[in-house]
Amino acid sequence: MGVVCVRTNIEERARDLAVYILENRATVRAAAAKFGVSKSTVHKDLTERLPGLDRALYRQVRMLLDLNKAERHIRGGLATRRKYRGALP
Repeated sequence: MGVVCVRTNIEERARDLAVYILENRATVRAAAAKFGVSKSTVHKDLTERLPGLDRALYRQVRMLLDLNKAERHIRGGLATRRKYRGALP
């Protein structure tokens, strides 16, 4: 009986993570921080568990994750620029 309870919480977390990411256009890192789990857990919930729970929701999240991945290098460059902006002439 304990396993069923845990499974339900994991399934619920996977759905909650997906909704949070879609509503806030959040990154995996931001979602992990908000839910107090690791980035690996977020990835596993969204890419392995969610497709079996809610295929339509998974497709929406997958599109946003792919977009975030494509833009990742830009965000990283901007963060580096902000970090060193004061140090450069």
